[in-house]
Amino acid sequence: MILDTHCHFDMMPNPEKYIKDAENRGDIVVGMTNLPSHFRMGINHVKCYNNIRLGLGFHPQLISEHMTELAIFESSVNQTSYIGEIGLDFSRDYIASKNIQLECLKRILSSICEKKKIVSVHSRKAEKELFTILKDFKIENVIFHWYSGPLNLIDDIVNEGYYFSINEAMTLSESGRRIISKIPTDRILTESDAPYNNKNNIHNALRNIGFSESLIQSNFNTLIKRIK
Repeated sequence: MILDTHCHFDMMPNPEKYIKDAENRGDIVVGMTNLPSHFRMGINHVKCYNNIRLGLGFHPQLISEHMTELAIFESSVNQTSYIGEIGLDFSRDYIASKNIQLECLKRILSSICEKKKIVSVHSRKAEKELFTILKDFKIENVIFHWYSGPLNLIDDIVNEGYYFSINEAMTLSESGRRIISKIPTDRILTESDAPYNNKNNIHNALRNIGFSESLIQSNFNTLIKRIK
């Protein structure tokens, strides 16, 4: 059994086949959505599955063009225990929307801060800012998806009780392996980030770093207990 805590199956060529196959294998897959309207369209399609979840998301790269969807996000919060993909992206192509991203993120976090959720975050070039805001809003049960930030921030993230989800691409790069080596083994989860990540085989990721599926499952079970 594999555990995929960050997958965009709604963006697959055939989402229904993808999640049916995963369910039949006994895999656990947490689907991310990029917009609240995508979540609203997809949530009823996954309710019949035992191992497939769908997160309510608002991707920071799309916020500036879809601010009106904040109302959809806020009205949908109670329909799922999973939030994602949310966060900040201050990379070159998206830094111009920094202020809008911050405004939107704070509204998102204010709508979930007193609720038991598992939250998958995007943090490209904004790791320190995102971490500070998550703490300010007292957000728990956070998973830093495909972390690529400073090594010296990892200890602080871990001390806050947060997790990291890693993928095959990370295990194949020198920088990714450095990051993974800094994370305590009990804070590591796995992800594919498919279909946006071409190196998304979770079995390969685990083999590349010598981790077992049972370790990842145990970590996830510990996280799940926090929201029950």
